[in-house]
Amino acid sequence: MEPLFLGTHTPRLDEKGRLFLPAKFRDGLAEGLVMTKGQEGCVTVWPVEQFRRVADAMAARPFTDRESRVLQRLFLSDAVDDVPDKQGRVTVPPVLRQHAGLDRDVVVVGMNKRVEIWDSARWQQFQEQEAESFERLAEEVLPGLL
Repeated sequence: MEPLFLGTHTPRLDEKGRLFLPAKFRDGLAEGLVMTKGQEGCVTVWPVEQFRRVADAMAARPFTDRESRVLQRLFLSDAVDDVPDKQGRVTVPPVLRQHAGLDRDVVVVGMNKRVEIWDSARWQQFQEQEAESFERLAEEVLPGLL
């Protein structure tokens, strides 16, 4: 059964860029994970098998399609695989910390099949900016799903 990642958690990065994964997420990421640049300035964390599906779908696109090549280069070039240590820690590499503006205070958000790591202030700003969009998006997107 695939893991289901839900909720918002507030661990901290240590001085080496290590992060304790939320206890609820550890089993789903224990076999390994891949971290990549995420949209809107976050780091996206995928269970290895889920990441493989996404990467395979990208690879199935024609290599002659420029946009596909560009997306793959940007998405895969800074991707890093890791296995959490016995304490449930992973190291967020400097290139991904820089992309997301991660320093010490972070927010880890469950996003169903993936996890996002946000700078705490950036997450707060995102929520404030998008709060009004929630009802409109729910009306537009959810009826087709439910």
